[in-house]
Amino acid sequence: MTAKKQIHLGAHFPGVNHHTVWTDPSHRPDTQSAFASFRHLAATAERGLFDFVFLAEGLRLREHRGQLVDQDVVGRPDTYAVLAALAGVTTHVGLAGTINATFNDPYELGRQFATLDHLSAGRAAWNVVTSSDAFHGANFRRGGYLAYPDRYERAREVVEAARALWDAWAPDAIVDEGESFVRPGSLGTVRTTGRLVDIEATPTLPRPPQGHPVIIQAGDSDGGRELAAQVADAVFSRHTELEDGKTFYADVKGRLARYGRRREDLLILPGSSFVLGDTTAEAEERLRELQLQTVRPSVARAFVEQLWNRDLSGYDVDGPLPTIDPLVDAPSITNGRASMFKDPIAVATQWRELSEAKGLSIRELVITVLGRSNFVGTPEHVAEQIDRYVQEDASDGFILVPHLTPHGLDEFAALVVPLLQERGSFRTSYEASTLRENLGLPAADAFGRTLDPVLTERNR
Repeated sequence: MTAKKQIHLGAHFPGVNHHTVWTDPSHRPDTQSAFASFRHLAATAERGLFDFVFLAEGLRLREHRGQLVDQDVVGRPDTYAVLAALAGVTTHVGLAGTINATFNDPYELGRQFATLDHLSAGRAAWNVVTSSDAFHGANFRRGGYLAYPDRYERAREVVEAARALWDAWAPDAIVDEGESFVRPGSLGTVRTTGRLVDIEATPTLPRPPQGHPVIIQAGDSDGGRELAAQVADAVFSRHTELEDGKTFYADVKGRLARYGRRREDLLILPGSSFVLGDTTAEAEERLRELQLQTVRPSVARAFVEQLWNRDLSGYDVDGPLPTIDPLVDAPSITNGRASMFKDPIAVATQWRELSEAKGLSIRELVITVLGRSNFVGTPEHVAEQIDRYVQEDASDGFILVPHLTPHGLDEFAALVVPLLQERGSFRTSYEASTLRENLGLPAADAFGRTLDPVLTERNR
């Protein structure tokens, strides 16, 4: 009998967005209690035998019509500091951080993730994101100079340079017992000749315990998929419908062979939420309550204003969409949030058609448009659906984003995980000590010897 494919799970600390209920008094961290929230989520994930916890990144507070977005009031803590602290209060669960490859240098990135990997004994992961946004770039020396197509090229060069730095401290570069020096000739100097990355650097740390910290990538464009096939160990996907997930899975996995990689060398992990209930009806009622809490009137209005690029404060969010068209040539009234609208006029037309067909108000339409894919139902139903996605190659698992922070994962760990274990598709204990091993990924040497020789040179 063929063994069942094993499910991999990550837990996303959900940050400040329209999927998270920040108005619930029992789930509302502030700047003084934030670490308790991070610690609780990480402890729950470890108790539930999750592969890793996952932090998003915010380089700047978002603005809308010249005002800070009210969902950002809890701030944007530094990812490294949080993960380093979590390394001290966890023992097995992986620690994944989202860090921008556009505005950070490969030497610094390589050193920071090597440090985290050493501190956690091999549990670090880097979610590589990019940006061509001058609003975020204003906080950095480079500003928003990158053209859109160059984002992924720079990301590739940054990751490859970081990997060369992780490899540059040879295995025999150990500190002599009782001495405080490294034997001469054991360190390599990494030189890059990439188009967008140019460094000459020597690492300050031995090779990380994993060899290379796990690389996660979230881009969905053709360039993003190609980058994933080249350098990623896992993809944080947004394709959460079964057939759509199968198509994305086959496409990205099909690109691996051209880079000498196997299908099992890259995991596809869509982001998804869940709502549990004793019955299907109860779960659906809880979902509706959560939707109304997350998409408050102010959130609904701001989202529509982002598309229309206009002040729509005169419109009732419980009424119909505006009949006027979006402004397409004026500067954006929203900054710091990725645009979802490449053709605002076409999107507005689609929204009007959907709203008229279903009789939706502005708020109800926004709930429909923003609705994250959810596994909704009894614990048994949710376990069966998650297992189906993985066994039918629509994913290799999921990065779960709970609606409530920090206790939103508790119910899943207590009720759904045991059912996945009964199905034989989820671990009953951590089998290995490093994140890379627990994810079933190949040893880092599989990558470390295939770096583009034009980009890196190691001198002995």
